[in-house]
Amino acid sequence: MPVIFQICDAVNIGSTGTIAEALGTLAIQRGWKSYIAYGRLSRPSKSQLIRIGTNLDVLTHGLITRLFDRHCLGSTRATRTIVNQIKKIKPDIIHLHHLHGYYINIEILFEFLSKESIPVVWTLHDCWSITGHCTNFDFVGCKKWRTECSHCPQKNEYPASFFVDRSKQNFLLKKKLFTSVSNMTVVSVSKWLNNIVHNSFMAGMPSQIIYNGIDVDLFTPIAKNSNFRKDFKRKDCFMILGVASPWGKRKGLIDFIKLSKKLDDNDLIVLVGLSVTQIKKLPSNVIGIKRIDNQEELQNLFVIADVFLNLSVEETFGLTTAEALSCGTPAIVYNTTACPEVVDSTTGLVVEKNDIDSLLEAINTVKKQGKKFYSSACRERALKNFNKNNQFSEYIDLYERLIKTQSLNKKSVISAYTLPD
Repeated sequence: MPVIFQICDAVNIGSTGTIAEALGTLAIQRGWKSYIAYGRLSRPSKSQLIRIGTNLDVLTHGLITRLFDRHCLGSTRATRTIVNQIKKIKPDIIHLHHLHGYYINIEILFEFLSKESIPVVWTLHDCWSITGHCTNFDFVGCKKWRTECSHCPQKNEYPASFFVDRSKQNFLLKKKLFTSVSNMTVVSVSKWLNNIVHNSFMAGMPSQIIYNGIDVDLFTPIAKNSNFRKDFKRKDCFMILGVASPWGKRKGLIDFIKLSKKLDDNDLIVLVGLSVTQIKKLPSNVIGIKRIDNQEELQNLFVIADVFLNLSVEETFGLTTAEALSCGTPAIVYNTTACPEVVDSTTGLVVEKNDIDSLLEAINTVKKQGKKFYSSACRERALKNFNKNNQFSEYIDLYERLIKTQSLNKKSVISAYTLPD
């Protein structure tokens, strides 16, 4: 029975945690044994879970990040412990996801990985692995990651450092560590991210593109509760939906507010994932909802919305956009980073980022055509390109290829050192 060992910041919660859980579940269905080692948050899982460190470790790690810009250089004892557990489990594949998140030490982890013969798959869900500090850089137009980070313009952004700027040292250390594993394959979740990787210090590493997968059996075009509009006394409104967590300047909250000032009286914006403070500041034609962890509740909102807007200016994929399409709801996205890859001309529209007038024009186009004009194409696109059963099967295929290659290499080495009779 082959064994997969995943490392992720969370399990069965949030985008990466949900992906890790789905991969583990599919591997189990295919006859594998699945372990997931996680850093901070978890929900019940079909895989065997291992917590990396404790809440105190996370707190201490956060402190050295804030004070000394040494993110992913804390959690020393916790990482040594998990490395010893990996040695005992002896997995056939190690799959990495988010390593940032105040829970693991990359020096200890990658020194171990570089000495082992276990194939490694690393799915990049953002750009943290190739920078000296930040997780994304498009918003500020920084290109230092192409050559060498220093004097980081986003030092105070996650993972924030309030005093020290170690972006140059961090960049050089990541370059050394992450290129030291000879049998590691890098998976990008979009063509845009793959292009970024190929212009970074990871350019020479084996790589593959696998779009994120969603649960198309959960995110269907059938509403389970149609009372939402009635509850807010806006039964016949044109509903514009946005989903993010947390909301900030990169996710487009300011643009939603600007848009609200130009909408018709019968238009209503619904934003999911806002904080209590943000909700209190919203205009009257914008309804704010706190983060929804119940996927069925979220699916219901996708279905009853007339259009989904993803106004993020930094997306390595756009999972919520794919979920909206799967529910038969057209989407409007900005023409930036990976956002346009999820939507095509039959399932929505792409407009220039921060162009509110073009955004309003796109909304009016959807109004004129009607949601039904797009719905079947939206569902078909989701089934064809973002079905988790298909997307995550690509990972299983990748695992099996890597294991087979590893086995053949071992046989070649043994054969080379076998003397003839």
